[in-house]
Amino acid sequence: MKRKTNPELIDQENPEWSREDFQRARPAAEVLPDLCGVQGAAKMLKSRGRPKSVVTKTHVNIRLDSDVLEAFKGRGRGWQTLINRALREWLAEEKSGKSGAG
Repeated sequence: MKRKTNPELIDQENPEWSREDFQRARPAAEVLPDLCGVQGAAKMLKSRGRPKSVVTKTHVNIRLDSDVLEAFKGRGRGWQTLINRALREWLAEEKSGKSGAG
């Protein structure tokens, strides 16, 4: 059974494509040179996704206490970066011998 579209979600300025729209569509490689020039099109078609970072990170899975995780997440966007920064600061203290652990 097909779902009905919520009329409040219909975008009048950008309606859903019809079968005819898809049949008329052309690949970006054909259209962009006319719109942006050959060099501009080449640059746009070359770069895909997010730019690669100079400093890469390693994906890990880590288990944290709920209260620790919620405290970092409670700071909003960038909470994973905050955890990384906290660990980096702890590591610097540990290397310099200022850590209270021992």
